[in-house]
Amino acid sequence: MAQVAYKAMDRGGKEIKGMIEAATEDIVIERLRGMGYYPTEVKRQKAAAATQADLFELPGIKHIVKALNRGKVAGKHMMAFTRQLATLIGAGLPLLRSLRILEEQTSNKNLKEAVTGVADDVEAGATFSEALAKWPRIFNKLYVNMVKAGEIGGALETVLDRLAIFAEKAAAVRSKVRGAIMYPIIVVIITSIVLTIIMVFVVPKFVAIFLELGGPGTRLPGPTEFLRAASEFMLHRWYVAVAFLIAIVIVYRLVNRTEKGKYATDLVKLKLPVFGTLIQKSAIARFSRTFGTLLNTGVPILQALVIVKDTSGNEVVAKAVVEVHKSIRDGETISEPLKQFPAVFPPLVVHMIAVGEETGAIDAMLFKVAEAYEREVDDMVDGLAKLIEPLLIVFLGVVIGFIVIALYLPIFGLYDLIGKN
Repeated sequence: MAQVAYKAMDRGGKEIKGMIEAATEDIVIERLRGMGYYPTEVKRQKAAAATQADLFELPGIKHIVKALNRGKVAGKHMMAFTRQLATLIGAGLPLLRSLRILEEQTSNKNLKEAVTGVADDVEAGATFSEALAKWPRIFNKLYVNMVKAGEIGGALETVLDRLAIFAEKAAAVRSKVRGAIMYPIIVVIITSIVLTIIMVFVVPKFVAIFLELGGPGTRLPGPTEFLRAASEFMLHRWYVAVAFLIAIVIVYRLVNRTEKGKYATDLVKLKLPVFGTLIQKSAIARFSRTFGTLLNTGVPILQALVIVKDTSGNEVVAKAVVEVHKSIRDGETISEPLKQFPAVFPPLVVHMIAVGEETGAIDAMLFKVAEAYEREVDDMVDGLAKLIEPLLIVFLGVVIGFIVIALYLPIFGLYDLIGKN
């Protein structure tokens, strides 16, 4: 059991906070709903997760992330907005009044601007989905189309609630993966800075002392000579490394601008050792939850497939969805075209979707697939996090050990050099 912190709203729109001991966040959400509350944020209190999440709050990283996401809104703000809007509408407040309340309460600048624009458009006579569509960087196609389906079916509150659940699940997976990769990235960055200082300032001084004591024609041991060459490269030819890295980034971006290039790079990612499996499982979970949520909301299947393609984030998945779209349009099945893409959809997933088609419960089966693969992603990320730490320690030990040995090898012959002089 873990301590899970929560924020929720009661039927009057008042926010409450607290802690509940439970095995998963889902149990807390269900318990709060049973008490008549509407959860807006549910977060497990875990020391390791907290440490990893806090890395994003470091000043430098925080500014970089903020710059990269300029014009966008963080998932936690979208979850809170969607959940609160569902609560207010469920309490009987008109849509426009609910938007105006949230406009005042929203602290995020980008979201506040968007909510104001949406409220103004709704007040001018536009539908809610039409107003949301004007802000594509904040409300994506998935969001807009689900809201549209809710408007048509007269179940906007239910749709918003499902959107909030979808966002919570997606954010949980993203947070797990992001938390696992950030720790080694930060360690590697700090280590690189320390090694650069050693190579640029310390090594040249040591080498100069050895050469001065040894006199003309002194030959350094092999490891020390290698360290000297690396140090001189960093001092005098650093721009070559920088130019090489910039060239790689430019080539990667140019390749990714083409459809074939993007497909090739995404396929390579799926075939990477260890991380390829993680990417594959994440892609299956995202595809299944997005597709299942859209079908469960009442979005027509062909329209749902177009949205899934546009929000997949992976060209291999997108191509598979295109084939499924063609198959459905021709009156065939969903599962059959997926067999052509074993790099993403293993036989088990294809069979589960086929069973869902046969029983007429494709959305329920997609949710089961999503839940199963989200659990697998969680387990795999936890395993990688535990494996990466000792591997990093060993790697850093080898690098630092090599530098120490390389610097001390000449000292072993120092007395002979002094004796010759």
